[in-house]
Amino acid sequence: MAGWELPRLVAPRFHAQLSDVGYTLMSGLWTPGGDTPSSEPPRPTQPDPAELEKAMEEELAAIRNTPAQYVVANHAIQLFELARIHLTADPPKLADASVAIDAMAAIVEGLAGRLGDDEGTLADGLAQIRLAFVQLKAALEAKAGGVPTPEGTESSG
Repeated sequence: MAGWELPRLVAPRFHAQLSDVGYTLMSGLWTPGGDTPSSEPPRPTQPDPAELEKAMEEELAAIRNTPAQYVVANHAIQLFELARIHLTADPPKLADASVAIDAMAAIVEGLAGRLGDDEGTLADGLAQIRLAFVQLKAALEAKAGGVPTPEGTESSG
């Protein structure tokens, strides 16, 4: 959108990463051959039930050994990212961004005092994404109505 740019959104950084406490994160791209895409179609295989059971128990043990505040904080950051994705869509998806922002707020504000050392960072991220939403919504409304934009320039509508 000409005349208005979404502020640079930066996902808050945590002092302790989930991997520091044994919680395994997966990469964003899954392919049959790992992180390297393969040109061959995957071969159907029957997983060994004992191996599946062992893998599931290992994952459950990792989750049990990770303080809940870290897992919950990770979910809040994912909601921040979801809101950012919807705000930067072309055209922006304000209703979807609003749901993600409200969900993040429910976590951050609803669990105030219980999210550990990274609570301030989460609150800052929430304030940042809320401000981006309000600014973008105002700019879109100004463009639609031909009224001055936040920068003080007249929109052609």
